[in-house]
Amino acid sequence: MLLTSRRLRAALLAIASATLVAATLPAPGPLGIGDPLFPELGNPGYDVRSYDLDFTYGGDNTKPLDAVTKIHAVATERLERINLDFTHGTVRSVEVNGAPAQFETAGEDLVVTPAEPVEAGARMWVTVGHTSDPTGTAGGWVRTTDGLVMANQANAAHRVFPSNDHPADKAYYTFHVTAPQKLTVVANGLPVDSRRHGASTTWTYRTSHPMASELAQVSIGGSAVLHREGPDGLPVRDVVPAADKAKLEPWLAKTPDQIRWLESKIGPYPFETYGVLIAGADTGFELETQTLSLFERSLFTRPEYPAWYVESVMVHELSHQWFGDSVSPHSWSDVWLNEGHATWYEALYAQEHAKKPMETRMKDAYALSDGWRAAGGPPAAPAPPVPGQQISLFRPVVYDGSALVLYALREEIGTDAFSRLEREWVREHQDGNATTADFVRLASEVAGRDLSGFFQAWLYGTKTPPMPGHPDWHSQPPAENGA
Repeated sequence: MLLTSRRLRAALLAIASATLVAATLPAPGPLGIGDPLFPELGNPGYDVRSYDLDFTYGGDNTKPLDAVTKIHAVATERLERINLDFTHGTVRSVEVNGAPAQFETAGEDLVVTPAEPVEAGARMWVTVGHTSDPTGTAGGWVRTTDGLVMANQANAAHRVFPSNDHPADKAYYTFHVTAPQKLTVVANGLPVDSRRHGASTTWTYRTSHPMASELAQVSIGGSAVLHREGPDGLPVRDVVPAADKAKLEPWLAKTPDQIRWLESKIGPYPFETYGVLIAGADTGFELETQTLSLFERSLFTRPEYPAWYVESVMVHELSHQWFGDSVSPHSWSDVWLNEGHATWYEALYAQEHAKKPMETRMKDAYALSDGWRAAGGPPAAPAPPVPGQQISLFRPVVYDGSALVLYALREEIGTDAFSRLEREWVREHQDGNATTADFVRLASEVAGRDLSGFFQAWLYGTKTPPMPGHPDWHSQPPAENGA
Protein backbone atom coordinates (compact mmCIF):
# COMPACT_ATOMS: atom_id res chain seq x y z
CA MET A 1 0.00 0.00 0.00
CA LEU A 2 1.27 3.46 -0.89
CA LEU A 3 0.14 6.50 1.11
CA THR A 4 0.39 10.03 -0.16
CA SER A 5 1.73 12.59 2.32
CA ARG A 6 -1.80 13.97 2.86
CA ARG A 7 -3.17 10.49 3.49
CA LEU A 8 -0.20 9.74 5.74
CA ARG A 9 -0.89 12.80 7.87
CA ALA A 10 -4.59 11.86 8.11
CA ALA A 11 -3.70 8.33 9.12
CA LEU A 12 -1.28 9.53 11.78
CA LEU A 13 -3.91 11.91 13.17
CA ALA A 14 -6.45 9.06 13.32
CA ILE A 15 -3.96 6.84 15.16
CA ALA A 16 -3.18 9.63 17.61
CA SER A 17 -6.86 10.29 18.18
CA ALA A 18 -7.57 6.60 18.80
CA THR A 19 -4.62 6.40 21.20
CA LEU A 20 -5.90 9.44 23.09
CA VAL A 21 -9.40 7.98 23.37
CA ALA A 22 -8.00 4.64 24.58
CA ALA A 23 -5.86 6.44 27.13
CA THR A 24 -8.84 8.35 28.55
CA LEU A 25 -11.12 5.34 28.87
CA PRO A 26 -11.21 3.71 32.30
CA ALA A 27 -10.05 0.14 32.71
CA PRO A 28 -12.67 -2.28 31.37
CA GLY A 29 -14.93 -3.78 33.97
CA PRO A 30 -18.23 -5.66 34.22
CA LEU A 31 -21.30 -3.45 34.06
CA GLY A 32 -24.90 -4.07 35.00
CA ILE A 33 -28.28 -2.37 34.83
CA GLY A 34 -28.71 -2.31 38.59
CA ASP A 35 -30.82 -5.41 39.17
CA PRO A 36 -31.00 -5.79 42.97
CA LEU A 37 -30.50 -9.58 42.80
CA PHE A 38 -27.98 -9.77 39.92
CA PRO A 39 -26.16 -6.42 40.02
CA GLU A 40 -23.75 -7.19 37.14
CA LEU A 41 -26.40 -8.68 34.83
CA GLY A 42 -27.46 -6.80 31.73
CA ASN A 43 -25.64 -3.85 30.22
CA PRO A 44 -26.50 -0.16 29.89
CA GLY A 45 -26.23 1.87 26.73
CA TYR A 46 -28.10 -0.12 24.11
CA ASP A 47 -31.35 -1.90 23.30
CA VAL A 48 -31.08 -5.23 21.47
CA ARG A 49 -33.59 -5.64 18.67
CA SER A 50 -32.60 -9.12 17.46
CA TYR A 51 -30.15 -11.99 17.85
CA ASP A 52 -29.01 -14.28 15.05
CA LEU A 53 -27.37 -17.34 16.64
CA ASP A 54 -25.40 -19.92 14.68
CA PHE A 55 -24.22 -23.12 16.43
CA THR A 56 -22.34 -26.06 14.96
CA TYR A 57 -22.63 -29.27 16.99
CA GLY A 58 -20.28 -32.13 16.12
CA GLY A 59 -22.16 -34.88 17.95
CA ASP A 60 -20.14 -34.94 21.20
CA ASN A 61 -21.87 -33.10 24.02
CA THR A 62 -18.66 -32.80 26.03
CA LYS A 63 -16.95 -30.61 23.43
CA PRO A 64 -17.48 -26.90 22.72
CA LEU A 65 -19.72 -25.91 19.83
CA ASP A 66 -18.46 -23.47 17.22
CA ALA A 67 -20.73 -20.42 17.22
CA VAL A 68 -21.35 -17.02 15.72
CA THR A 69 -23.61 -14.53 17.48
CA LYS A 70 -24.91 -11.53 15.55
CA ILE A 71 -26.59 -8.79 17.56
CA HIS A 72 -28.63 -5.95 16.07
CA ALA A 73 -29.10 -3.16 18.61
CA VAL A 74 -29.76 0.55 18.95
CA ALA A 75 -27.45 2.65 21.10
CA THR A 76 -29.29 4.59 23.80
CA GLU A 77 -26.16 6.61 24.60
CA ARG A 78 -22.78 7.27 23.00
CA LEU A 79 -20.77 4.08 23.27
CA GLU A 80 -16.99 4.05 23.18
CA ARG A 81 -17.18 0.56 24.62
CA ILE A 82 -19.87 -2.08 24.38
CA ASN A 83 -20.29 -4.55 27.23
CA LEU A 84 -21.87 -7.92 26.49
CA ASP A 85 -22.62 -10.61 29.04
CA PHE A 86 -20.56 -13.68 28.09
CA THR A 87 -18.56 -16.32 29.90
CA HIS A 88 -17.62 -20.00 29.63
CA GLY A 89 -16.54 -19.73 25.99
CA THR A 90 -13.58 -18.59 23.90
CA VAL A 91 -13.96 -15.42 21.81
CA ARG A 92 -12.16 -15.57 18.48
CA SER A 93 -13.21 -12.35 16.79
CA VAL A 94 -15.51 -9.35 17.16
CA GLU A 95 -16.79 -6.92 14.56
CA VAL A 96 -18.88 -3.81 15.09
CA ASN A 97 -20.68 -2.49 12.02
CA GLY A 98 -18.47 -4.63 9.80
CA ALA A 99 -15.15 -3.39 11.18
CA PRO A 100 -12.85 -5.45 13.41
CA ALA A 101 -13.05 -4.41 17.06
CA GLN A 102 -10.79 -4.89 20.04
CA PHE A 103 -12.12 -7.03 22.88
CA GLU A 104 -11.19 -8.29 26.33
CA THR A 105 -12.95 -9.94 29.24
CA ALA A 106 -13.79 -8.44 32.61
CA GLY A 107 -15.57 -10.69 35.08
CA GLU A 108 -18.41 -12.27 33.10
CA ASP A 109 -18.49 -9.45 30.54
CA LEU A 110 -17.04 -9.31 27.06
CA VAL A 111 -15.87 -5.70 26.68
CA VAL A 112 -15.72 -4.53 23.06
CA THR A 113 -13.98 -1.38 21.84
CA PRO A 114 -15.22 -0.54 18.34
CA ALA A 115 -13.00 1.17 15.78
CA GLU A 116 -15.34 4.15 15.93
CA PRO A 117 -17.66 5.09 18.83
CA VAL A 118 -21.34 4.33 18.26
CA GLU A 119 -23.42 7.47 18.58
CA ALA A 120 -26.62 7.65 20.62
CA GLY A 121 -29.61 6.64 18.51
CA ALA A 122 -27.49 4.81 15.95
CA ARG A 123 -28.07 1.21 14.98
CA MET A 124 -25.21 -1.20 15.51
CA TRP A 125 -24.44 -4.72 14.39
CA VAL A 126 -22.07 -6.70 16.61
CA THR A 127 -20.77 -10.04 15.35
CA VAL A 128 -18.90 -12.36 17.73
CA GLY A 129 -17.14 -15.54 16.65
CA HIS A 130 -16.82 -17.79 19.68
CA THR A 131 -17.19 -21.23 21.17
CA SER A 132 -20.10 -22.35 23.36
CA ASP A 133 -19.06 -24.81 26.07
CA PRO A 134 -21.67 -27.38 27.17
CA THR A 135 -19.74 -28.53 30.25
CA GLY A 136 -20.28 -27.27 33.78
CA THR A 137 -23.17 -27.20 36.23
CA ALA A 138 -24.08 -23.51 36.47
CA GLY A 139 -26.79 -23.53 33.78
CA GLY A 140 -26.81 -22.77 30.09
CA TRP A 141 -26.38 -25.91 28.04
CA VAL A 142 -27.63 -29.09 29.74
CA ARG A 143 -26.23 -32.37 28.53
CA THR A 144 -28.87 -35.03 27.90
CA THR A 145 -28.57 -38.75 27.21
CA ASP A 146 -28.51 -38.01 23.47
CA GLY A 147 -27.46 -34.40 23.04
CA LEU A 148 -28.16 -30.96 24.49
CA VAL A 149 -30.93 -28.65 25.67
CA MET A 150 -30.81 -25.19 27.26
CA ALA A 151 -31.74 -24.12 30.79
CA ASN A 152 -30.77 -20.45 31.08
CA GLN A 153 -32.86 -19.23 34.00
CA ALA A 154 -32.08 -16.98 35.71
CA ASN A 155 -28.70 -15.65 34.54
CA ALA A 156 -27.08 -18.38 32.43
CA ALA A 157 -27.86 -17.46 28.80
CA HIS A 158 -24.50 -15.70 28.67
CA ARG A 159 -22.85 -19.08 29.32
CA VAL A 160 -24.17 -20.02 25.85
CA PHE A 161 -23.94 -16.86 23.73
CA PRO A 162 -22.95 -13.18 24.12
CA SER A 163 -26.02 -11.18 25.03
CA ASN A 164 -27.66 -8.49 27.08
CA ASP A 165 -28.66 -11.21 29.52
CA HIS A 166 -31.51 -9.61 31.40
CA PRO A 167 -35.28 -10.02 30.83
CA ALA A 168 -35.69 -6.24 30.65
CA ASP A 169 -34.13 -6.31 27.15
CA LYS A 170 -36.31 -8.66 25.09
CA ALA A 171 -35.53 -9.25 21.43
CA TYR A 172 -36.38 -11.40 18.41
CA TYR A 173 -34.32 -14.53 17.79
CA THR A 174 -33.21 -16.55 14.78
CA PHE A 175 -31.42 -19.86 15.38
CA HIS A 176 -29.25 -21.71 12.85
CA VAL A 177 -28.04 -25.05 14.23
CA THR A 178 -25.89 -27.47 12.26
CA ALA A 179 -25.81 -31.03 13.60
CA PRO A 180 -25.13 -34.57 12.35
CA GLN A 181 -27.84 -35.75 9.99
CA LYS A 182 -29.10 -38.44 12.38
CA LEU A 183 -30.05 -35.84 15.01
CA THR A 184 -33.08 -33.56 15.25
CA VAL A 185 -32.90 -29.88 16.18
CA VAL A 186 -35.81 -27.82 17.51
CA ALA A 187 -35.70 -24.28 18.88
CA ASN A 188 -38.03 -21.50 20.03
CA GLY A 189 -40.51 -20.30 17.45
CA LEU A 190 -41.31 -21.90 14.12
CA PRO A 191 -39.11 -23.70 11.58
CA VAL A 192 -37.92 -21.59 8.68
CA ASP A 193 -35.56 -23.92 6.82
CA SER A 194 -33.77 -27.27 6.97
CA ARG A 195 -30.89 -27.98 4.59
CA ARG A 196 -28.71 -31.05 4.28
CA HIS A 197 -25.06 -30.74 3.30
CA GLY A 198 -22.92 -33.83 3.41
CA ALA A 199 -23.38 -35.68 6.70
CA SER A 200 -24.95 -32.68 8.45
CA THR A 201 -28.18 -30.71 8.44
CA THR A 202 -28.63 -27.02 9.25
CA TRP A 203 -31.94 -26.21 10.93
CA THR A 204 -33.30 -22.66 11.15
CA TYR A 205 -35.99 -21.41 13.55
CA ARG A 206 -37.30 -17.92 14.19
CA THR A 207 -39.48 -16.35 16.86
CA SER A 208 -42.49 -14.21 15.99
CA HIS A 209 -42.52 -12.43 19.34
CA PRO A 210 -39.74 -10.83 21.42
CA MET A 211 -38.16 -13.06 24.04
CA ALA A 212 -36.01 -12.72 27.15
CA SER A 213 -32.57 -14.33 26.90
CA GLU A 214 -33.31 -16.64 29.84
CA LEU A 215 -36.10 -18.25 27.80
CA ALA A 216 -34.01 -19.26 24.78
CA GLN A 217 -34.19 -22.97 23.92
CA VAL A 218 -32.37 -25.25 21.51
CA SER A 219 -32.85 -29.03 21.63
CA ILE A 220 -30.35 -31.29 19.83
CA GLY A 221 -30.79 -35.05 20.03
CA GLY A 222 -32.28 -38.27 18.78
CA SER A 223 -35.75 -36.85 19.13
CA ALA A 224 -39.16 -37.41 17.65
CA VAL A 225 -41.24 -34.33 16.88
CA LEU A 226 -44.96 -34.94 17.27
CA HIS A 227 -47.48 -32.53 15.79
CA ARG A 228 -51.09 -31.83 16.73
CA GLU A 229 -53.52 -28.94 16.55
CA GLY A 230 -54.41 -26.67 19.43
CA PRO A 231 -57.20 -24.12 19.84
CA ASP A 232 -58.00 -22.07 16.72
CA GLY A 233 -55.49 -24.05 14.69
CA LEU A 234 -52.51 -23.29 16.94
CA PRO A 235 -49.61 -25.54 15.88
CA VAL A 236 -48.54 -27.71 18.83
CA ARG A 237 -45.31 -29.65 18.47
CA ASP A 238 -43.74 -31.82 21.14
CA VAL A 239 -40.13 -32.97 21.23
CA VAL A 240 -39.49 -36.27 23.01
CA PRO A 241 -36.89 -39.08 23.03
CA ALA A 242 -37.78 -41.12 19.94
CA ALA A 243 -37.89 -44.39 21.86
CA ASP A 244 -40.49 -42.98 24.30
CA LYS A 245 -42.99 -41.36 21.96
CA ALA A 246 -45.68 -44.04 22.39
CA LYS A 247 -45.29 -44.09 26.16
CA LEU A 248 -45.45 -40.29 26.42
CA GLU A 249 -48.28 -39.71 23.93
CA PRO A 250 -51.10 -39.92 26.56
CA TRP A 251 -49.49 -37.03 28.43
CA LEU A 252 -48.80 -34.96 25.32
CA ALA A 253 -52.37 -35.36 24.11
CA LYS A 254 -53.54 -33.33 27.13
CA THR A 255 -51.85 -30.08 26.02
CA PRO A 256 -54.54 -28.72 23.65
CA ASP A 257 -57.23 -28.98 26.34
CA GLN A 258 -54.89 -27.41 28.89
CA ILE A 259 -54.40 -24.47 26.53
CA ARG A 260 -58.18 -24.16 26.11
CA TRP A 261 -58.65 -24.21 29.88
CA LEU A 262 -56.12 -21.43 30.42
CA GLU A 263 -57.57 -19.38 27.57
CA SER A 264 -60.95 -19.59 29.32
CA LYS A 265 -59.35 -18.02 32.40
CA ILE A 266 -56.99 -15.38 31.01
CA GLY A 267 -57.49 -14.95 27.27
CA PRO A 268 -55.86 -16.06 24.02
CA TYR A 269 -52.59 -17.97 24.02
CA PRO A 270 -49.93 -15.30 23.33
CA PHE A 271 -47.47 -17.01 20.92
CA GLU A 272 -47.17 -18.62 17.49
CA THR A 273 -46.77 -22.21 18.74
CA TYR A 274 -46.43 -24.31 21.87
CA GLY A 275 -45.00 -27.65 22.80
CA VAL A 276 -43.48 -29.85 25.46
CA LEU A 277 -39.77 -30.71 25.32
CA ILE A 278 -39.04 -33.86 27.31
CA ALA A 279 -35.34 -34.40 27.89
CA GLY A 280 -33.29 -37.29 29.18
CA ALA A 281 -31.65 -35.20 31.89
CA ASP A 282 -31.89 -34.82 35.66
CA THR A 283 -32.20 -31.08 36.16
CA GLY A 284 -34.28 -31.02 39.33
CA PHE A 285 -36.69 -28.54 37.73
CA GLU A 286 -38.99 -27.90 34.78
CA LEU A 287 -38.63 -24.66 32.79
CA GLU A 288 -40.96 -22.41 30.80
CA THR A 289 -38.69 -21.77 27.81
CA GLN A 290 -40.78 -19.71 25.38
CA THR A 291 -43.06 -21.78 23.09
CA LEU A 292 -41.22 -25.00 24.12
CA SER A 293 -41.34 -25.83 27.84
CA LEU A 294 -38.58 -28.08 29.16
CA PHE A 295 -39.44 -31.13 31.29
CA GLU A 296 -37.43 -33.95 32.78
CA ARG A 297 -38.31 -37.37 31.37
CA SER A 298 -38.66 -38.74 34.90
CA LEU A 299 -41.67 -36.52 35.64
CA PHE A 300 -43.70 -38.63 33.22
CA THR A 301 -42.20 -42.05 33.94
CA ARG A 302 -41.77 -42.29 37.72
CA PRO A 303 -44.72 -44.24 39.18
CA GLU A 304 -44.81 -42.33 42.47
CA TYR A 305 -46.07 -39.17 40.73
CA PRO A 306 -49.89 -39.23 40.56
CA ALA A 307 -51.48 -38.22 37.28
CA TRP A 308 -53.11 -35.09 38.72
CA TYR A 309 -49.74 -33.85 39.94
CA VAL A 310 -48.04 -34.35 36.55
CA GLU A 311 -50.87 -32.55 34.77
CA SER A 312 -50.77 -29.62 37.21
CA VAL A 313 -47.00 -29.25 36.64
CA MET A 314 -47.64 -29.20 32.89
CA VAL A 315 -50.18 -26.40 33.45
CA HIS A 316 -47.70 -24.53 35.65
CA GLU A 317 -45.17 -24.28 32.81
CA LEU A 318 -47.87 -23.60 30.22
CA SER A 319 -49.29 -20.72 32.26
CA HIS A 320 -45.82 -19.17 32.31
CA GLN A 321 -46.23 -18.52 28.59
CA TRP A 322 -48.56 -15.72 29.68
CA PHE A 323 -46.95 -14.91 33.03
CA GLY A 324 -43.18 -14.59 32.70
CA ASP A 325 -42.73 -15.14 28.96
CA SER A 326 -45.22 -12.81 27.25
CA VAL A 327 -45.34 -10.52 30.29
CA SER A 328 -41.75 -10.60 31.50
CA PRO A 329 -40.40 -9.16 34.76
CA HIS A 330 -38.71 -5.80 34.65
CA SER A 331 -36.28 -6.90 37.36
CA TRP A 332 -35.67 -10.26 39.03
CA SER A 333 -37.35 -8.95 42.19
CA ASP A 334 -40.58 -9.06 40.17
CA VAL A 335 -40.24 -12.84 39.80
CA TRP A 336 -43.16 -13.38 42.20
CA LEU A 337 -45.43 -12.25 39.34
CA ASN A 338 -44.13 -15.16 37.24
CA GLU A 339 -44.10 -17.93 39.80
CA GLY A 340 -47.03 -16.77 41.90
CA HIS A 341 -49.32 -16.80 38.89
CA ALA A 342 -48.02 -20.11 37.54
CA THR A 343 -48.53 -21.69 40.96
CA TRP A 344 -52.00 -20.14 41.14
CA TYR A 345 -53.17 -21.73 37.90
CA GLU A 346 -51.43 -25.00 38.74
CA ALA A 347 -53.47 -25.11 41.98
CA LEU A 348 -56.68 -23.97 40.30
CA TYR A 349 -56.32 -26.69 37.66
CA ALA A 350 -55.81 -29.32 40.36
CA GLN A 351 -58.93 -28.07 42.13
CA GLU A 352 -61.12 -28.17 39.04
CA HIS A 353 -59.75 -31.40 37.54
CA ALA A 354 -58.67 -33.48 40.54
CA LYS A 355 -60.77 -32.13 43.42
CA LYS A 356 -57.72 -30.80 45.26
CA PRO A 357 -59.13 -27.74 47.08
CA MET A 358 -57.11 -24.57 46.59
CA GLU A 359 -58.30 -23.33 49.97
CA THR A 360 -56.61 -26.27 51.68
CA ARG A 361 -53.36 -25.61 49.83
CA MET A 362 -53.48 -21.91 50.61
CA LYS A 363 -54.28 -22.50 54.29
CA ASP A 364 -51.27 -24.80 54.52
CA ALA A 365 -49.15 -22.16 52.76
CA TYR A 366 -50.38 -19.51 55.16
CA ALA A 367 -49.24 -21.60 58.11
CA LEU A 368 -45.72 -21.72 56.66
CA SER A 369 -45.60 -18.20 55.24
CA ASP A 370 -43.85 -16.43 58.12
CA GLY A 371 -41.09 -19.03 58.01
CA TRP A 372 -40.73 -18.67 54.24
CA ARG A 373 -40.45 -14.89 54.58
CA ALA A 374 -37.82 -15.22 57.29
CA ALA A 375 -35.78 -17.63 55.17
CA GLY A 376 -36.13 -16.04 51.74
CA GLY A 377 -37.49 -12.54 52.17
CA PRO A 378 -40.99 -11.29 51.33
CA PRO A 379 -42.46 -12.10 47.87
CA ALA A 380 -41.55 -8.84 46.11
CA ALA A 381 -38.20 -8.34 47.86
CA PRO A 382 -36.67 -11.81 47.78
CA ALA A 383 -33.26 -12.47 49.25
CA PRO A 384 -30.44 -12.79 46.71
CA PRO A 385 -29.57 -16.28 45.52
CA VAL A 386 -26.66 -18.13 47.07
CA PRO A 387 -23.53 -17.07 45.13
CA GLY A 388 -22.92 -19.46 42.25
CA GLN A 389 -26.33 -21.10 42.69
CA GLN A 390 -28.73 -18.89 40.77
CA ILE A 391 -31.68 -21.28 41.03
CA SER A 392 -31.58 -20.92 44.83
CA LEU A 393 -33.58 -17.75 44.16
CA PHE A 394 -36.58 -20.00 43.56
CA ARG A 395 -37.58 -20.63 47.17
CA PRO A 396 -41.05 -21.55 48.55
CA VAL A 397 -41.91 -17.88 49.13
CA VAL A 398 -41.60 -17.30 45.36
CA TYR A 399 -44.06 -20.13 44.61
CA ASP A 400 -46.83 -20.87 47.12
CA GLY A 401 -45.86 -17.83 49.16
CA SER A 402 -46.58 -15.63 46.14
CA ALA A 403 -49.71 -17.53 45.10
CA LEU A 404 -50.90 -16.79 48.64
CA VAL A 405 -50.73 -13.07 47.80
CA LEU A 406 -53.01 -13.66 44.83
CA TYR A 407 -55.41 -15.67 46.99
CA ALA A 408 -55.53 -12.80 49.50
CA LEU A 409 -56.14 -10.37 46.64
CA ARG A 410 -59.06 -12.42 45.31
CA GLU A 411 -60.54 -12.56 48.82
CA GLU A 412 -60.07 -8.79 49.12
CA ILE A 413 -61.55 -7.63 45.78
CA GLY A 414 -63.83 -10.54 44.83
CA THR A 415 -63.71 -13.22 42.15
CA ASP A 416 -65.14 -11.12 39.32
CA ALA A 417 -62.70 -8.24 39.79
CA PHE A 418 -59.80 -10.66 40.16
CA SER A 419 -60.72 -12.38 36.88
CA ARG A 420 -60.89 -9.03 35.07
CA LEU A 421 -57.53 -8.07 36.50
CA GLU A 422 -55.88 -11.25 35.22
CA ARG A 423 -57.18 -10.77 31.69
CA GLU A 424 -56.31 -7.08 31.58
CA TRP A 425 -52.82 -7.72 32.95
CA VAL A 426 -51.75 -10.11 30.20
CA ARG A 427 -53.46 -8.02 27.51
CA GLU A 428 -51.97 -4.69 28.59
CA HIS A 429 -48.41 -5.98 28.92
CA GLN A 430 -48.28 -8.60 26.15
CA ASP A 431 -44.80 -8.93 24.61
CA GLY A 432 -43.41 -6.50 27.16
CA ASN A 433 -42.06 -6.09 30.67
CA ALA A 434 -43.94 -5.14 33.79
CA THR A 435 -43.16 -4.27 37.38
CA THR A 436 -44.77 -4.99 40.72
CA ALA A 437 -45.82 -1.32 40.78
CA ASP A 438 -47.62 -1.86 37.45
CA PHE A 439 -49.58 -4.75 38.97
CA VAL A 440 -50.50 -2.70 42.04
CA ARG A 441 -51.66 0.17 39.81
CA LEU A 442 -53.82 -2.04 37.58
CA ALA A 443 -55.31 -3.94 40.52
CA SER A 444 -56.31 -0.64 42.10
CA GLU A 445 -57.91 0.53 38.86
CA VAL A 446 -59.91 -2.68 38.46
CA ALA A 447 -60.97 -2.71 42.12
CA GLY A 448 -61.91 0.98 42.03
CA ARG A 449 -59.88 1.78 45.15
CA ASP A 450 -56.30 2.26 46.25
CA LEU A 451 -54.76 -1.10 47.13
CA SER A 452 -51.23 0.15 47.76
CA GLY A 453 -51.51 -0.42 51.50
CA PHE A 454 -52.80 -3.95 50.99
CA PHE A 455 -49.94 -4.81 48.65
CA GLN A 456 -47.31 -3.11 50.81
CA ALA A 457 -48.13 -5.47 53.65
CA TRP A 458 -48.53 -8.60 51.55
CA LEU A 459 -45.58 -8.11 49.21
CA TYR A 460 -43.01 -6.44 51.44
CA GLY A 461 -43.90 -7.32 55.02
CA THR A 462 -41.66 -9.60 57.05
CA LYS A 463 -44.80 -11.01 58.70
CA THR A 464 -47.80 -12.38 56.82
CA PRO A 465 -50.86 -10.10 57.15
CA PRO A 466 -54.26 -11.46 58.27
CA MET A 467 -56.02 -13.35 55.49
CA PRO A 468 -59.19 -11.54 54.36
CA GLY A 469 -62.24 -13.66 55.13
CA HIS A 470 -60.25 -16.19 57.17
CA PRO A 471 -59.58 -14.75 60.65
CA ASP A 472 -58.94 -18.28 61.94
CA TRP A 473 -55.83 -18.77 59.75
CA HIS A 474 -52.51 -18.49 61.58
CA SER A 475 -48.90 -18.51 60.41
CA GLN A 476 -46.52 -20.42 62.66
CA PRO A 477 -43.27 -18.80 63.82
CA PRO A 478 -40.23 -20.07 61.87
CA ALA A 479 -38.95 -22.23 64.75
CA GLU A 480 -42.27 -24.08 64.87
CA ASN A 481 -42.74 -24.75 61.15
CA GLY A 482 -39.16 -25.86 60.55
CA ALA A 483 -38.21 -22.99 58.24
